[in-house]
Amino acid sequence: MRLQRLQFAVGGLLLLCAVACTNKATEQADAALNNLIPKPVTVTRTAGYFQPDAQMQLVVAAADSVLLRNTTLLSALFPSTTFTSATERTAGSKAIVLQLLTDGLPGKEGYHLTISDSLVQLQAPTAAGVFYGLQTIRQLLPATKTTAQPVLANCTIQDFPRFAIRGSMLDVARHFFSVADVKRYIDLLAYYKLNTLHLHLSDDQGWRIEIKKWPRLTEYGGSSQVGGGAGGFYTQEQFKELVRYAAERYISIIPEIDMPGHTHAAVAAYPELNCNPKDTIKGLYTGIEVGFSTLCTTNEKVYGFINDVVGEIAAISPSPYFHMGGDESLVTPKDEYIKFVNRVQTIIQSHGKQVIGWDEIAQATLLPGTIAQHWSDTANPVKAVAQGADVLMSPAKRVYMDMQYDSTTKLGLHWAAYIEVDEAYNWDPAQIVKGVPAEKILGVVAPLWTETIVTMKDIEYMVFPRLTGYAEIAWSKQEGRNWEEYKNRLAQHAAFYNAWGVQYYASPKVPWK
Repeated sequence: MRLQRLQFAVGGLLLLCAVACTNKATEQADAALNNLIPKPVTVTRTAGYFQPDAQMQLVVAAADSVLLRNTTLLSALFPSTTFTSATERTAGSKAIVLQLLTDGLPGKEGYHLTISDSLVQLQAPTAAGVFYGLQTIRQLLPATKTTAQPVLANCTIQDFPRFAIRGSMLDVARHFFSVADVKRYIDLLAYYKLNTLHLHLSDDQGWRIEIKKWPRLTEYGGSSQVGGGAGGFYTQEQFKELVRYAAERYISIIPEIDMPGHTHAAVAAYPELNCNPKDTIKGLYTGIEVGFSTLCTTNEKVYGFINDVVGEIAAISPSPYFHMGGDESLVTPKDEYIKFVNRVQTIIQSHGKQVIGWDEIAQATLLPGTIAQHWSDTANPVKAVAQGADVLMSPAKRVYMDMQYDSTTKLGLHWAAYIEVDEAYNWDPAQIVKGVPAEKILGVVAPLWTETIVTMKDIEYMVFPRLTGYAEIAWSKQEGRNWEEYKNRLAQHAAFYNAWGVQYYASPKVPWK
């Protein structure tokens, strides 16, 4: 009798534990649905929950073989499930279905996600859209994986981005960062549906990409960095590896070679490229002041050099864009600067690339297709739009992630502003410059300049959580976005940061969980 009572008691405790665990799992599933970043266009909660079986079908139609690269991600998301691959769903089975469909679905990067008791169905017009839908599923699952099967709240999500270009710029010239570091950065961008990595590959302090016709650019010009460290550079094979790695995550790498200013590393390697008497620095430069260097814009050899550089990089860069810099050319006479920009645009276009330049290039005559990237003077993007150009938004006072959060921040600078997390989020790209309407804005790119940034942990601290907000600004529609609501969603993402080992800034303005 005692044994029966004991068995009943133990059974009752197990039942209570199972109920409590189920309740906790369903509560987490409901909370996750309300804490997605970027905020989807529409989320409709439906009754019930999807709980995976130990064995499930993964259905990918034969014609959709391009999606197979994403199935590895699904296996990682559901570690307690063994998937059986199929091209058609078996009636009554629990399944995850990936489909490429064009009818009735949003633009090429959008997706439609439906979760019901027995089915997770992800549809998109492109594989990129499927990938972004998978990032949403990642956020619906617990940040820390356990042996217990996760629970997903039943829902329908319709989602697509506001802007075509959504990304970050990483300066690898002031301080050099390894291939492994850049790959980690790419992974962090991908999680929040960012699709662009702008790499700042040259500056006064270092030249970071191999140019075979001009080997001293890296042999000498790439051998130092801010503070006098060892520097470094990417071989062309390493750059191609970064391009491949990014492409697998639907991220395009835009290469930037800054010119005619920010070029001391180049002219130190090849003095014949310099005719600026004010550039009195001999040897390599390891400081952080700007504006003293320029290519010799009246020297014909300079244009042969640029043609070689653009040609070699264009040959290994599938991005349709090439960034020519163009900022802070303070010692280049204005008339020479304008002639230089006009000519370099034609060189870049001759290699099949669309030109991007910092907003100063709007002083020149912009060729059709040239894009101005706004960072400073609001008159410049207005001039660009008046010439028919599109604009990328990178306003320093809002999105420069090297700016300190406040006066106590140990890393970063504050020449543009202190940018706390709320300041980073509370702006609309279509309202930041009067005279630049939404339809002329291609996207948002948040730069991280690295004068004071030395390690990957430094990058993470300055980038997160601000980059999470920039991802939402670039993806989500403006209507319905507000700081008070967003900060509570952001608070839940500390779990993801912690799971990834990200050293983030725990802003006092966010009620972290």
